[in-house]
Amino acid sequence: MAPQHEGVFEGAFRGIKKFYGYTGFANATSGNLIMIIIGIIFIYLGIKFDYEPLLLIPIGAGVIIGNIPFVAGNQTGIYETGSVLNYLYFGVVKGIYPPLIFLGIGAMTDFSSLIANPKLMLLGAAAQIGVFATFMGALYLGFNLPEAGAIGIIGGADGPTAIFLSSKLANGVNVLADGTTVKNLIGPIAIAAYSYMALVPVIQPPLMRMLISKEDRKIKMKPPRAVTQKEKMIFPVVALILTTFISPSALPLLGMLFFGNLLKESGRTERLADTARTKLIDIVTILLGVTVGASTQADIFITKDSLLIFGLGAISFVIATCGGLLFAKFMNRFLKEGHKINPLIGAAGVSAVPDSARVVHTEGLKSDPSNYLLMHAMAPNVAGVIGSAIAAGIILSFLG
Repeated sequence: MAPQHEGVFEGAFRGIKKFYGYTGFANATSGNLIMIIIGIIFIYLGIKFDYEPLLLIPIGAGVIIGNIPFVAGNQTGIYETGSVLNYLYFGVVKGIYPPLIFLGIGAMTDFSSLIANPKLMLLGAAAQIGVFATFMGALYLGFNLPEAGAIGIIGGADGPTAIFLSSKLANGVNVLADGTTVKNLIGPIAIAAYSYMALVPVIQPPLMRMLISKEDRKIKMKPPRAVTQKEKMIFPVVALILTTFISPSALPLLGMLFFGNLLKESGRTERLADTARTKLIDIVTILLGVTVGASTQADIFITKDSLLIFGLGAISFVIATCGGLLFAKFMNRFLKEGHKINPLIGAAGVSAVPDSARVVHTEGLKSDPSNYLLMHAMAPNVAGVIGSAIAAGIILSFLG
């Protein structure tokens, strides 16, 4: 009987050993553990400090999901054909989610401040210097043209635009003229863009205080003129035509942005506008955040390229903010006393809507508790959204 019992124990031991081989404990790598910790940090920042929680919490959860160790071949991972995560990731790879996000943004955005003071659009354009500075930096670090173009858009501080452009240029599929396949940089670019969007309240205030004197931070701007409903209805149609004629490649983004705004301002499609700015954008944000986070699978994400992209992203965001601030000071040289702008609103030229505008408003109140800059800051802020989409379209036209 003893040999028979030994056979049973050996079989049970082999079964347990086989089961252990399928668990995450047996397949975990140091990279998986590092990324899981990063995912937890993202969730912590979103909950504890309220840093873009609608983005950081889904992305953080996605990072954890994407780095749970698994046995390859069971259609589990986001990069395995046929897995559920791979199907959801299709919307990122093909650039489907970003235009839907822009539709929701358009349906919730009031362009009144920009219509009332069109010259503030220049601040949104000035902040795009971060895009082209990052592009040059990426080229210098050895990335090829399409990859550098996709990395450059991080300087616009616009997550959906960054995902859209990287899905077209740095998708791991396109082949260059010399036979080289571009790298798949969608994950690092998206995470970098959203990370710096979330860190707006941390990065921008020190730059504002460094570049803008306390006296200039106290400048009070005249209240914007009242904008008629007719102007609000005409604006998205005119803006759609003008911006897409300038940059046709940005049509998926700008077309949906201004279409969403037309739904809001037409006065006849409130149901559609409400769906776009609530249910639809919420659903897409969940899918986008989780799948982008899950794409940070350690064996693909933890690379030298990812570190370089994060470094370039930090530098580009600083350059973009400084570009907006300094250009606002430059504009004041040509404006008469009483018509000068508060240079702080130049920082809102990056397209992190509405966080940049809120940070500007907060900094203005610190210098003068009676100085309300939020509505003024919204003009360059929404101009930055338009500007980053136009910049992405221009880059795509040249490099796509």
